[in-house]
Amino acid sequence: MMARPAPVVPELHPDHVRALVEGRHPHPHDALGQHAVDGGWVIRVIRPLAASVTIVRADGTRVPLAHAADGLWHGVAPDPGQGYTVETTYDNGPDWTADDPYRFVPSVGDIDLHLWGEGRHEQIWHVLGAHYRPHEDVAGTSFSVWAPHARAVRVVGDFNGWNGVGHAMRRLDDNGVWELFVPGLEPGTVYKFEILTAAGQWVTRADPMARFTEVPPATGSRVGNSIFTWSDDDWLRARATRDPLSAPMSTYEVHVGSWRPGLDYRSLADELIGYLDETAFTHVEFLPLAEHPYGPSWGYQVTGYYAPTSRFGHPDDLKYLIDRLHRAGYGVIMDWVPGHFPKDEWALARFDGQPLYEHSDPRRGEHQDWGTLIFDYGRSQVRNFLVANALYWLEEFHIDGLRVDAVASMLYLDYSRKEGEWVPNVFGGRENLEAISFLQEVNATAYKRNPGIVMIAEESTAFPGVTRPTDAGGLGFGLKWNMGWMHDSLAYIEEDPMYRSYHHGEITFSLVYQYTEQFLLPISHDEVVHGKGSLLAKMPGDQWQKLANVRAYLAFMWAHPGKQLLFMGSEFGQPSEWSEQRGLDWWILDQPVHRGLLTLVGALNRAYRSEPALWQRDDEPGGFEWLENDPQRNVVAFVRWGHDVPPVVGLFNFGGNPVGPYRVGLPLAGVWDEIVNTDAVEYGGSGVGNYGAVTAADEPWAGRPASAELTIPPLGALYLRHRPV
Repeated sequence: MMARPAPVVPELHPDHVRALVEGRHPHPHDALGQHAVDGGWVIRVIRPLAASVTIVRADGTRVPLAHAADGLWHGVAPDPGQGYTVETTYDNGPDWTADDPYRFVPSVGDIDLHLWGEGRHEQIWHVLGAHYRPHEDVAGTSFSVWAPHARAVRVVGDFNGWNGVGHAMRRLDDNGVWELFVPGLEPGTVYKFEILTAAGQWVTRADPMARFTEVPPATGSRVGNSIFTWSDDDWLRARATRDPLSAPMSTYEVHVGSWRPGLDYRSLADELIGYLDETAFTHVEFLPLAEHPYGPSWGYQVTGYYAPTSRFGHPDDLKYLIDRLHRAGYGVIMDWVPGHFPKDEWALARFDGQPLYEHSDPRRGEHQDWGTLIFDYGRSQVRNFLVANALYWLEEFHIDGLRVDAVASMLYLDYSRKEGEWVPNVFGGRENLEAISFLQEVNATAYKRNPGIVMIAEESTAFPGVTRPTDAGGLGFGLKWNMGWMHDSLAYIEEDPMYRSYHHGEITFSLVYQYTEQFLLPISHDEVVHGKGSLLAKMPGDQWQKLANVRAYLAFMWAHPGKQLLFMGSEFGQPSEWSEQRGLDWWILDQPVHRGLLTLVGALNRAYRSEPALWQRDDEPGGFEWLENDPQRNVVAFVRWGHDVPPVVGLFNFGGNPVGPYRVGLPLAGVWDEIVNTDAVEYGGSGVGNYGAVTAADEPWAGRPASAELTIPPLGALYLRHRPV
């Protein structure tokens, strides 16, 4: 019988060899790894500078490889393919044994690729990026990245000495997804992608889908892996049954880095929950927590959309914080920034050498004022990236709502642009139709998948239908920041009481348009920076008058229809303007009058929570009635109605002297309990009031069936609740 001829190693074209050994082959798996040939299996590996390379198969069989060219080694094995490792020796040592990344089938499936190509993969974070998980029963990390303009992509990191020649990725499809599984690579590994651009230049980029990063100013991505176990099932079940619009929502806005400097996510849990217990807010809203390189941007210059900032710990530590807040009964809102991103060359900008995430036309792809880039909302994969990102925070981190930053900048093509600096839409208008469609998609998808959450728009124009449902042509947000109320009411309260009667419309005008949208009243971080001074510093008068103004103003805000948001420090009258570089002026709480203001905020929140009339009908005109509108005495009064609950009357004296005896018409006769008096001594006031209650007689007044005489304290506010018979 004739001997069977030995298998022959197929020759590769010299150009292919050169591309392989230089780590720039777009399909390295086609040649590297293990492939069937006549009579056996050919195995090729890249091992530059090696003295010898041997394949050690799963059964212990050793197959020596020969050096082909420039670090490319090859050989043949007669037996069917099976797992193996590569044993490499060097003249100057040490020896190295490793599994071969090129022996594995793709770790990204065809369905995932198809959905991504169409822009419909709602959980794309499970596919793209770096994932530590078993593949073909081998533990390791699968890498995948979208880079459609790239000629080649490779993974570099601390695991390969930042030399990616041996870790070139393969292009999987025409949409430009690249993939590589690296066996044995563990969580915590720092990595980036090296991309060969169409112009022939290698550029290094952080992973757009990284779920963990180095601590800034370092810019590397890290292989992430969550081992956190959630304990907030009761919260999530209850949340799914609630409509946040018809429930109390009083939000404390926090910048994590400067609330109490030095706290990480885990230590913040104890401190913040204790403080929320004292102040009785229902929700906390964090300024953006996605990774950002520049701290003074407060998180609004995002480079890592899927990575919680590592400044305060591991992503699991953030999950711990949110889990603790939920178990303590507090909702969590997070600022989300899909409107722009920075130009850092290692991040999203010109990611694969050309505009990819940003619009290619600078008239649509760049914010001149902010020095940032604008997403291409018309590109299906970019929309998918952003829609999935919103879902990522809601679903992986159990966030209860997203406050979407700078919506106005997304809606208008001429936002902050002069004539000739913008391009009209296909109908000749100024609306950004792609951005509008994107916002509708993200809102509809978020609500569909996560019942009980709330999407909030920071939108400062009169764009119609911000909170109208998407199926009725609206943007589909749950709430809109009432920037008009904020500007008007602050302008009013900053006036000396002597002149407020001339500006009375500024404190009442918000009720003219209150029911055109579903509003949230914000006194946010933007109002206490950049020379605007703190909330306390805006107030006229001496120190007592300033604090009294703040007390009356916050009471007006809490009684006004709509939800509330208050930035940290304002609740105790921080004297200085906020700076992210230092902590709050906690020392001021040693002064009884500032401690009194903090106590009042807790009382306002408790009254708000316990009185459904103050929140049940926020968005119904029938839930609000004016009782008094008296500019001469700087007095306003109104009643808030709920559903089959006692009504609450708010009376506000923005003048510097007590008003009384003052007859006010009331909707019901009987006893009205004084449940809040901002001038109470315990809050730092002068103690003017009505001995805890007033009695309304059946004496019509100002069109009301009953009335009472009472005293409204100077720069003060009263909440009166009708006592059921």
